[in-house]
Amino acid sequence: MLDKFIDKNLENKYTINAKVIYNYSKLKVSLFFLPILILSLIVFFLFSQDALSINKYIEIQKDYFFYINSKLASFPCLIYNLTQFGDALICLSFLTIFIMYAPKIWEALISALLVSALFSTVLKKIFLVPRPAAVFDTTSFKIVGKTISGHNSMPSGHSITIFTILTVLLFAFMPKKGKNKLLWFFLLITTALIISFTRVGVGAHYPLDVIIGSIIGYISGISGIFINKKYQIWSWINNKKSYPFFIALLMVCSILLVIRIFHENLFVYYVALISLIISLYKFIYVYFKR
Repeated sequence: MLDKFIDKNLENKYTINAKVIYNYSKLKVSLFFLPILILSLIVFFLFSQDALSINKYIEIQKDYFFYINSKLASFPCLIYNLTQFGDALICLSFLTIFIMYAPKIWEALISALLVSALFSTVLKKIFLVPRPAAVFDTTSFKIVGKTISGHNSMPSGHSITIFTILTVLLFAFMPKKGKNKLLWFFLLITTALIISFTRVGVGAHYPLDVIIGSIIGYISGISGIFINKKYQIWSWINNKKSYPFFIALLMVCSILLVIRIFHENLFVYYVALISLIISLYKFIYVYFKR
């Protein structure tokens, strides 16, 4: 019964992938203008407040950090599960099925995530902003999960990751009608912001870390789409010969999730593991089917 379901869904593979290709082909470079403008306005605001130094940067948002942290940390289990979506292993586990049904999404995702990793690594090393736990008394705010006290707070890596991934999905499945476009945009951006601000809730980042990281993630997502459109670096993903690689990769990711479950018994890990197992079964079935 499950095999017939897979066969029927595979018939729709090219339809889904064709829709993604069509949507990506309609994107224009002007999409970069708004996020760059917002980043520029943030820099201008910080400059006007004499907050380009690390101490002032932290000082001007201290009260907002304590307020948001106290409100969100009232739901520790929920925000700790949600914040895991900013981890690429968790978020991408839910999207592994698209490797088979919409490989163009994954082609864009790989490029986008490489861009986002570069942004995150370089900017964190440039700014060296200390985490809240390295500045404030840890009894003055709530920490959910492990205490993170390094000097790599800005920008938020989790925010970059979630916005990078959801931006790729945002444009992949963008509806045709104007009202539906607006609703789809609002839904995904709101979801991404909620997940991103859990980083403040768990006590790992300041609000501006999250906002700046979100904008960088959005730029990274768009960049990944345009890079893949021009260079077709990852076109091998659509080749059935690459399936053994993905089967091995999904097995490794499943093992990593099982290890995480032993360390932290989080609900989101179980759901991600189930998603990986379903994708793994489909890859094995399709590859070995005669």
